[in-house]
Amino acid sequence: MAKIFCVANQKGGVGKTTTTVNLAAGLAKVGQRVLMVDLDPQGNATMGSGVDKRKLALTIYDVLLESASVAEARVKSDKLIEGGCGYDILGANRELAGAEVELVDVERREKRLKLALAEVDQDYDFILIDCPPSLSMLTLNGLCSAHGVIVPMQCEYFALEGLTDLVNTIKQVHANLNKDLAIIGLLRVMFDPRITLQQQVSEQLKQYYGDKVFDTVIPRNVRLAEAPSYGVPGVVFDPSSKGAQAYVAFAQEMVERIEKM
Repeated sequence: MAKIFCVANQKGGVGKTTTTVNLAAGLAKVGQRVLMVDLDPQGNATMGSGVDKRKLALTIYDVLLESASVAEARVKSDKLIEGGCGYDILGANRELAGAEVELVDVERREKRLKLALAEVDQDYDFILIDCPPSLSMLTLNGLCSAHGVIVPMQCEYFALEGLTDLVNTIKQVHANLNKDLAIIGLLRVMFDPRITLQQQVSEQLKQYYGDKVFDTVIPRNVRLAEAPSYGVPGVVFDPSSKGAQAYVAFAQEMVERIEKM
């Protein structure tokens, strides 16, 4: 049975997509069967996984509108197979923006993704969902499907405010729609230990959230930023880079944490 996790943060530009793509590749690298679901109409996670979103015959849009199954719409990137980090991708493109409007009046609209993923539950160890930065019907579908939320965040004070909003949202979804939902952990990303402020915020996070803060820290890394332009995760693009090694370490920590749950 797959463990399903949303990678979410209501603040934009915090590395959600980078985390989703590299965690998927990292988990595959340590022997896990992974499906990555791109729930963002921008389709950045799809493109960053080596799949051209403009050439997809079926996407998450078709799955949400129940005109295709996950098994029919998923694809695998050949580039990732060569890198030894192959995982399946349920891609997205601009069509997905229309799903917001089309889902408004349909039954079970917030459970469409959950029902679709249940059909492929036995095929994977992990299903990772890249959520858009806003709390929309798409994000709600992701949160209703998930066992938990992984929150990537920069160690800055504005990020702490955004975290409070996200925690409140998760509490509301937990109370009303998904009793399984909880924060699995907070992942510190784009971390620069030379900046005193980041060290201070990091310490505050550990003080307030304790073991909810992952031990792994993802450093600010140029190679991770370059990787999407080549259509591969940083873990594949430059496996020796500090960023890639950190995401593989994070994947191993995730596996260990889930085994203890």
